[in-house]
Amino acid sequence: MDKELRLDKFLADMGKGTRSALKEAVRKGRVRVNGEVIKKADIKVRIPGDTVTLDGEEVAYAVMEYYMLNKPQGVVSATEDKKYPTVLDLIADKKRKDLFPVGRLDLDTEGLLLITNDGDLAHRLLSPKKHVDKVYYARCRGTVREGAAEEFARGIHLPDGLLCLPAELTVLSYDRIQDESEIRLRIREGKFHQVKRMMEAVGCPVLFLKRLSMGPLVLDETLKPGEYRPLTDTEREWLEQL
Repeated sequence: MDKELRLDKFLADMGKGTRSALKEAVRKGRVRVNGEVIKKADIKVRIPGDTVTLDGEEVAYAVMEYYMLNKPQGVVSATEDKKYPTVLDLIADKKRKDLFPVGRLDLDTEGLLLITNDGDLAHRLLSPKKHVDKVYYARCRGTVREGAAEEFARGIHLPDGLLCLPAELTVLSYDRIQDESEIRLRIREGKFHQVKRMMEAVGCPVLFLKRLSMGPLVLDETLKPGEYRPLTDTEREWLEQL
C-alpha cells in the first residue's frame, strides 16, 4: 500500500519513541532518509520506497503485523497489567506499538493466541454472528459421565443460567489411577470461563486447559509455551476468507 507519513509519525508508529522525543532525535541529526541526514521531523516519507535509519539502524515500516503465540501460564491476555507480564511482553520482534491479543485466555490457560493490530480481523474472529470454532484440549478431574457428549451436542444449560451453543465433546482417555480424563472440546462461542464452566457442569473440573485452534488457525506444534512466530502467507489468506 503506497502512502506518505510524517517522519516523526513513521518512527513513532514503529515504537521508536514519543513524537516529542523523536523530533529531538531528528533535530540532533540521528535520523537519515535514503542516506541523507534530515533535520525536519515533518517531512513526508514514502511507504514503500524510502529507507529510514535511526542511529544507523534501518527502521522498516509495517502496516499490519500478525503473530501466532503459544501463550504460557502466568501471562495475561492484555496490552498492559500492573501485576503480571502480558502477552505483548513476549513479542520481542514487534515493530508496531498498537498490537493487541485477539480475545483472551485465562491466566492459567495455555495455547493459541493471535497477536495483531488488525481490528477488522479481530472483529471477524470474535463476532458472535460468525460463530468461529475454537478447539481446546483439557485434562479434568474425574470421569466424564455417560451422555455428556450428547448434552453438549444439544447445547448444555449451565447451572448459572447460560445456555451454550451446541459443542463437540470428545473423550480422549481416562486414567483410573489419577482419576483424570483427557478431553477435546470444540465450541462456537467464547463466554467467560466457558470451557471450565461446561466441564464443571458435568462433574469434571478442569485441571489444565490449552487452546489448539481458532477458526482455520491451528497452533504450531513446534512452538513451546512462550514462543511465537509471524503468521505465514497461507495462514493470513485463510483468515482473510472469514
